[in-house]
Amino acid sequence: MSGEAGGKAVSKSGGKQFQLGDYRIDIIIHGFPGKSVCHGSLGFSTIALIRHGERVALVDVGSFGQRSLLISELAKRGLAPGDVTDILLTHSHYDHSLNWTLFKDANIVISSTEMAWSVNEPWGETPVPELYVKALEQWPTLRAVEDGDEVFPGITAHLAPGHTPGSLVFVLRGGDRDMVFTGDACKNRAELLSRGTDMTYDAAVSQASIEAIWHHWRRLPGSILVPGHDLPMVLEQGAPRHLGQREAAIRAWYGEDLNEITVFSLLPENGETASAAG
Repeated sequence: MSGEAGGKAVSKSGGKQFQLGDYRIDIIIHGFPGKSVCHGSLGFSTIALIRHGERVALVDVGSFGQRSLLISELAKRGLAPGDVTDILLTHSHYDHSLNWTLFKDANIVISSTEMAWSVNEPWGETPVPELYVKALEQWPTLRAVEDGDEVFPGITAHLAPGHTPGSLVFVLRGGDRDMVFTGDACKNRAELLSRGTDMTYDAAVSQASIEAIWHHWRRLPGSILVPGHDLPMVLEQGAPRHLGQREAAIRAWYGEDLNEITVFSLLPENGETASAAG
C-alpha cells in the first residue's frame, strides 16, 4: 500500500490545515484549476503557510489580487508580514511571486536557474514580472538555490523544469509522511494524471518532471500533494483524491444599486465540459 492514504486522517480542517510531525501547515489560499475565457489569466494560485519552531514560511505568495487576502489570512493566525521568516518561491511567474515585497526581511528562496532565466526574459511579453524580478535579483536576503538544497528545516528543493526552466518542487519530510508542493510543475489533478501540461516550453521535459513528482509523492503512505492551482490530494487505491471542498466564485454588479449583487459559482456542477479545441 506504499504511497496511499491507508485510511489515515490527513487533515484537521477541510483540507486546509495539516499536522506533520512538528510542522503545522495551513493552505491559506487554495489554487484554482482554470482560466478566464475572455479576460486573460485568473492567476488564482495556492499559498501555503508552514510553521515549525520559531520559523514561519510561505510557499509562494500570490499577486496583487491576493495581497489583501494574504494579509488578512495571516492576521487570522496572529501573524503580520514581518513575522514571516522564509519565502519559498516555486517559480517567478507573477501569480506566485509578486507579493515577495510584503516580506522584505524574510529569506527569499528561488532556484538559481529560475533567477538567471527570469531577469533575461523579454520585458512585457511573458508572465514574469520584470521589475519585481530585477529588484529581487539584488535583494540582500535572496537565496538562489540548487537542486537538492535544504531550503528550510526538513524541506528540500528539487528542480522540476518544463513550466519554467528553474521551477522548483519543495518536499517536506514530516516523519511518517511527506508533503509535496509542486507549484506549476504540475498545476492540477488533470496534469498529474495525464502527464500533460497546459503551459510548457517542452512537453517531454514537463512529463519527466511530473514523473519525478509522482516518485516523491509515492515514497511514503499518506503523503500529501499540494499543486499550484488545485486542492491538496492524497492517494487512495492508486488514484489522487482531493482533500476539502473547492471554493471559487465571482461577485458582480449588474443592476442599478451596489446592494444588488450577482454571485457566480465557478464550481464544476455549474459549468460546461469542452474539449481543448473548444
